[in-house]
Amino acid sequence: MTATAAVTVRVPAKVNVQLAVGGRRPDGFHDLANVFLAVGLYDHVTASPAPDLRITGEGRDIASVPLDPSNLAARAAVALAARHGIEPRVHLHIRKDIPVAGGMAGGSADAAGALVACDALWGLGTPREDLLAICAELGSDVPFSLAGGAALGEGRGEILTPLEVGGTFSWVFAAADGGLSTPAVYRECDRLRREQGGGDGIGDVPAPQADPRLLEALRAGDVHGLAAALANDLQAAALSLRPDLARTLRAGADAGALAALVSGSGPTCAFLVSDGETAAKVAHTLGPAARPALSPAPGATLLP
Repeated sequence: MTATAAVTVRVPAKVNVQLAVGGRRPDGFHDLANVFLAVGLYDHVTASPAPDLRITGEGRDIASVPLDPSNLAARAAVALAARHGIEPRVHLHIRKDIPVAGGMAGGSADAAGALVACDALWGLGTPREDLLAICAELGSDVPFSLAGGAALGEGRGEILTPLEVGGTFSWVFAAADGGLSTPAVYRECDRLRREQGGGDGIGDVPAPQADPRLLEALRAGDVHGLAAALANDLQAAALSLRPDLARTLRAGADAGALAALVSGSGPTCAFLVSDGETAAKVAHTLGPAARPALSPAPGATLLP
């Protein structure tokens, strides 16, 4: 094993252009058809030698991030070290720019970044398939944070099939004050399904499937086709828990977005726009919490 002074990994946020949610399984999870796009909002994870595991942070919403062993990045370092039979002697420093608890997989991105950074710092050369297996153990979104680009996530979202994207898509993301708990949003989704007269189990809800129209729009780089096919089965639950998000969605649509939806479990709202000029207009309308970004973006990347 060799070690270097420090390594930094850049990791992207994600948006779910389709999130189809199946019924609740006996283990409490839901099968998904989850079409991910990595977007150009990034966290940076720096790993440097240390006598023991230490985690620090700076940047956006860092006060809401636990800087202790419960942090998903710290758990990633521990898991990688255990895989190789070594001690997780590393200082992880996270520079946040992805909204925390915002439905854009910021914590998952940090875990993927920590894996790649520690693997390089410790000179392990872990095969990519092994890194992806550790990612899947850490959380449903972590494998995609490592992979980036575009992919269909099945199972809990961790079983990835890369997707072809024929162009670049412009987005605006509007972060909301406070976060939403992903488990709470899934519970609310189940409750709404029961309230609407159906069940919430796997026998009550159709098996989730990717929309062929959406996949074709991605392949063709067709922004209007993608706008017409965007879908999120968790949006109603997120709006039930945070009714104020409906105003944000309307404001972005009124400002010229082609389509608007809650990103993942929320509360960040995502607006697909036709070009950079429209992105600037929508971002200006939505205020300082709004950020333009392009997709797709590369996954976890070692920086020079």
